[in-house]
Amino acid sequence: MRRILLSLALLSLASICLAQSPATGTVTIANVTIIDTTGGPPQLHRTVTVRKGAIEDIRDSTLPKHKERGVEVNGTGKYLIPGLWDNWFPRGKEVTLPLFIANGITGVRDMGGELETLQQWRKEISAGTLIGPRIVMSGPMLDGPQPRFPTSIAIKTPEDGRRAVDDLKQRGADFIKLQSLIPREAVFAIADEAKKQRITFVGHVPDSVRASEMSNAGQKSFEHLIGIFEGSSPLKDEFLKGGKTEGKFLSTYDPKRAEALFALLAKNQTWQCPTLVWERGGNLLELNDTAHDPLAKYVPAYWKDVTWKRFTKEIMQDNTDDFSTRKRFVDKELEVVKAMHKASIPFLAGTDTPPGVYVFPGFSLHQELQRFVAAGFTPLEALQTATLNPAQFLGMQDRLGSIEKGKLADLVLLDANPLEDIRNTQKIAGVVVNGRYLSRADLDK
Repeated sequence: MRRILLSLALLSLASICLAQSPATGTVTIANVTIIDTTGGPPQLHRTVTVRKGAIEDIRDSTLPKHKERGVEVNGTGKYLIPGLWDNWFPRGKEVTLPLFIANGITGVRDMGGELETLQQWRKEISAGTLIGPRIVMSGPMLDGPQPRFPTSIAIKTPEDGRRAVDDLKQRGADFIKLQSLIPREAVFAIADEAKKQRITFVGHVPDSVRASEMSNAGQKSFEHLIGIFEGSSPLKDEFLKGGKTEGKFLSTYDPKRAEALFALLAKNQTWQCPTLVWERGGNLLELNDTAHDPLAKYVPAYWKDVTWKRFTKEIMQDNTDDFSTRKRFVDKELEVVKAMHKASIPFLAGTDTPPGVYVFPGFSLHQELQRFVAAGFTPLEALQTATLNPAQFLGMQDRLGSIEKGKLADLVLLDANPLEDIRNTQKIAGVVVNGRYLSRADLDK
């Protein structure tokens, strides 16, 4: 029954994600190398034809050409990958949506924004009046009696939790996002109501609950590795009361407990979105110099003047461990991610923009892929965290995640092979957004 309910929820989510008006013209990318994100070898000398927002045909470029009207792109020496997904979409008063498209990000997962605003963006993107990615959205986060963020719903009782789930479902939220401060009884009421309402719930492992409990309760994804170090420690029950620090996580980490937890997460297919760039930036804040970073010019003023200042202050207050300890913890996170990956736990790439200080909209997803490689993923496996894996997570693998005839035409044209060096995902020559081709010159505008 649990799998049936989950499948129904994913079908509903997929129908919302795909509600984007396709371009009516034809785009032909000739003599390109297709990167097969399902694991097959690169497909050399292929011509890809896009019509009405979908991949109409993929054929051998050496065969006689079909005369097509529309946009023709020379793909010689270039590589074609599916559009990327950032599974931690920004919340905030200012968002530069075109930056995501310019970075090859054609889909995003909102994790705590203003629902009506996001829905309006989705309508404008669908109508073609706003350049931006596909959006799946949670709307307001569910948090404890005194939420940390304005776009949150305060939850004090189990009844509050059930009402919030019902309300968000009725208002059109695609899934439910949990924050850290929800009382224990309310957490399980939310999980139960989400199942009844056939809506997925994701987010933090709340402070009052163990990671194993949330996995068994059906939480589909964990964010920021929250709950992982707690569940790998003999102090996991003590951590329910507070007192968490990176130093304690390091000193009490038990590989045997971790192995048992990872086995459970793999069995339940509890996805992980570790936001590794954000984790590194937050723990090693002293190394960040956003004022002199060339990417800072793309950051909205509100993020610099309000959001980043707030989070910098909070992070510095919370960083009770010395720099050396926090550096060892960042390295340990990569080690843990590698072990989880080896245990067959699925992963998503996400950035947590803008709360992530030193996280830049669009650009930092490419850094996140590099962090996955640093954790031991192959370049293909890292690429999958932003292509094939999100499609599977959202129940959209029949339409997105790989380049195949009949799938949606969300594509990124690269000047170099990402399987040779994952940093090559940044060498973008053009982007196809649901059938619309944007050249490098278009993206630079």
